[in-house]
Amino acid sequence: MQWVEKYRPEHFQDVRGQEEAISKLVVFVQKFGRSASAKKAAILYGPPGVGKTTIAQVVANETKSEIFELNASDLRNRDNLREILKPASEQMSLSKERKIILIDEVDGISEADWGGLPELMALIDSTNWPMILTANDVWGKKFVALRKKSEFIQLKEIDYKTIKDVLISILRKENKFIDNNILTAISVKAKGDLRAAINDLQVAASMENPSAVLDNERNIETDVFNALRMIFKGAPNSNVTSVFDSVDVPIDEIMLWIEENIPLEYQGEELYKAYESLSKADIFKGRIYKQQYWRFLLYQNIFLSYGISAAKQEAKTGFTNYKKPERVLKIWLNNQRVAKKKSIAEKYAKFMHIGEKRALHEFPVIKNILKDPKIRKELKLEQEEIEYLDRDISISSAN
Repeated sequence: MQWVEKYRPEHFQDVRGQEEAISKLVVFVQKFGRSASAKKAAILYGPPGVGKTTIAQVVANETKSEIFELNASDLRNRDNLREILKPASEQMSLSKERKIILIDEVDGISEADWGGLPELMALIDSTNWPMILTANDVWGKKFVALRKKSEFIQLKEIDYKTIKDVLISILRKENKFIDNNILTAISVKAKGDLRAAINDLQVAASMENPSAVLDNERNIETDVFNALRMIFKGAPNSNVTSVFDSVDVPIDEIMLWIEENIPLEYQGEELYKAYESLSKADIFKGRIYKQQYWRFLLYQNIFLSYGISAAKQEAKTGFTNYKKPERVLKIWLNNQRVAKKKSIAEKYAKFMHIGEKRALHEFPVIKNILKDPKIRKELKLEQEEIEYLDRDISISSAN
């Protein structure tokens, strides 16, 4: 049995790092139907692996609710919704006090499936039970009307320390041991995705040498380095267009690798031509996302491979030490810092009955107020938030 399923939380105390989201969702479920103006749907949104579906299931369990689950694939046409969702949203539960309708991955609806959205919104208006929708991203234009009908509950990226605590807990239950440094590496590598970290942990625990689970990432880096050498060093030919086929890295990440390393190989007119080719690849990337026309991947790949290879005037020799793209790491680290600041500001704003924007604007003053341990306790700040405050205050004092 997969550990992700075996250790899926069933109670509030089992869920780590998403206490605020759980609190908001419980309030939404408990207050459902008490006011004519209240929203009938809530959207749980956040990056993959942070527990959107799990939290909906836990809330259903803790509120003694039957849960009726659908996936985005069930929203492909109106008939599906009328036959499946409409009766579920109207009928009483046969075994529980109440019912929750869960629709997973609602942002997975493609252009071809848009027909179900109007019907879904009509069912939200008429439902007798709270609807919970999960999504990674619902900010596209096609979801404008759906956003107006729904409450928004954001799930934050899980801190690597919290992930590591969960991994240690699982290992104890399995009566297994893995070196602390390997656990830290798995937790950091997951970048907030607890599900991915648990999957990596299960693989590592089954290995004679658990550190080998990290070798896969090293092998991928080796493949990327070889692909970059072929593009930057070799002559442009038909073989170069298939250079990324054997590289187990998303095309968007490959673009970051190329962007980072172009200046190490090209100068002058070559540099200009290489960046021009990269910009055209980026244009097709935008068209793919906007129009959902995946045929454009062919053109994106050609500009990234043959186009950049052809930017040089002649084949190059010598060794170049290519770099990992720093932008992703910088963005991730910055998001970690911003997330802590925002979560503290939200708690302070709620406690003081002021707007969150004002709390963020006045944060340089607020953080000094929050030196007081009594106030920190009153706001129920988590340990990671306290560590962020102490670190930020000490940096400010040093400056």
